[in-house]
Amino acid sequence: MEDARTGGGAARIALYALLVVLGALVAVAGALVQTAWFPGGLVLALAGAVGLFYGGAQLVGGRGGVGAPAAGWLVAVVLLTAPRPEGDFVFGAGAGSYVFLIGGMLAAVICATIGGFTRPGGPVARRGE
Repeated sequence: MEDARTGGGAARIALYALLVVLGALVAVAGALVQTAWFPGGLVLALAGAVGLFYGGAQLVGGRGGVGAPAAGWLVAVVLLTAPRPEGDFVFGAGAGSYVFLIGGMLAAVICATIGGFTRPGGPVARRGE
C-alpha cells in the first residue's frame, strides 16, 4: 500500500534514514549549543529536538516519525557522553547537560504519545456517533 505522503517503500525507507541522520545532527548541535550559550542555548537545543520529533511524526503520519530521529539523537548523545582517550568530554558534569539529556528523552516520549496521527486515506474516526 502506497503512502500518499512518501510515495512508497523505497521513499519511506529513505525518509526514515534521513530522520535518523537529522536526529544525530540535532543531538550534536544541541550538545555544543547548550553548553556554549547557557541557559538560552539549552532552550534552543531542546526546542530543536522537539521540533524535529514532532515534525517527523507529522511528516510520516505516525509514531515511527518520532522513533527514527529519536534513535539517531540517542545514539549520538550516548557516543558524545563517552570519554575520549585524551580524557575530554563533550558534556560537562553541570546541570545543563543532564537537563539536555533527560529533556530530550522526555521530548521524544511526549511527541510519540500525544496522538493525533491519522493515516493518509484512512477512515476518520468520529466520537459519539
